[in-house]
Amino acid sequence: MPMQTMLRTYFLQQWYALGDQAAEESPYDMDSMRNFARLELIEDAIPDESTILKFRRLIEKHDLSSALFDDINAYLVSQGIAVSKGSMIDATIVQAPSSTKNKSGKRDPEMCSTRKNNQYHFGMKIHIGSDVNSNDIHSATVTSANVADINEMPHLLREEDEVIFADAGYNSTPYKRGARDLGITWKVNDKRLPIHTKKKKINLSNKQKKNNRKNSSVRARVEHCFRVIKCQFGYRKTRYKGLEKN
Repeated sequence: MPMQTMLRTYFLQQWYALGDQAAEESPYDMDSMRNFARLELIEDAIPDESTILKFRRLIEKHDLSSALFDDINAYLVSQGIAVSKGSMIDATIVQAPSSTKNKSGKRDPEMCSTRKNNQYHFGMKIHIGSDVNSNDIHSATVTSANVADINEMPHLLREEDEVIFADAGYNSTPYKRGARDLGITWKVNDKRLPIHTKKKKINLSNKQKKNNRKNSSVRARVEHCFRVIKCQFGYRKTRYKGLEKN
C-alpha cells in the first residue's frame, strides 16, 4: 500500500474520529475522502481495517506523530500562514470513561480527576500554544487532568516569541519576571489574590480589569481551536487508554 495513501487515511481517521472499520468504509461512501486519499475505486486498492490499525500502531511505536506535527507546522510557515512572533496558550479537559465495569475492574491509571467550576472531571488535558495572528496550533502537549496549566507553559512557547497571551490560570510572578528578563511582553490576565486569614480575595483594580479585558479580546481566539478539536474532530472524550495513544 503506498505510504501517501496510508498517511492521508490516517489523517482522515483522526479528523473525523473514525474507527478502523469506518476508516476503511468511508472512501467507498464519500467522494471527498476518496479524493483526499487520492484513491480510485477501479484502479486502487482501499486499505483494509487491519492495515489501518497496523499503520497507526507503527506511528505510535516510533513516536512519529510529533515529527508529523513539526513537519505540518514547517509547511504552514513556508506558506506564510504562521509567521507572527506571539503565542496564545490555553488548556482544555477531555473526559475519560470513569466506569470500572470492564475486564480489569479499574479506571485508566494514567487519567486523573480535577475540579473546575466546582465540578470534578476525570480524564486528561490538552495544552496548546497557538499563533497570535493565524491562530494555528504550533505546539501541543497532553497530561493527566490534575496537572496545573502553568507547568506546561515552557513547552508551549517558541524561541522567537515576543509576546504571550494567557488567562489568569497562567499568572505567576516568577514567570512574569523571567519573561521580562528575556524581553518578552507579558499579556497574561491578572487574578484576584487570596487573603488566607480572612478567607477572602483582593479584588482587581480598575486598571487590572481594563487590562484583562484588553488581553482577553486577543486571547479568547485560542478557544476556537478547542471548538475545532471537540466539535469538528469530535474529540470530547478520550479514544484510547493511556496518554501516549491519545
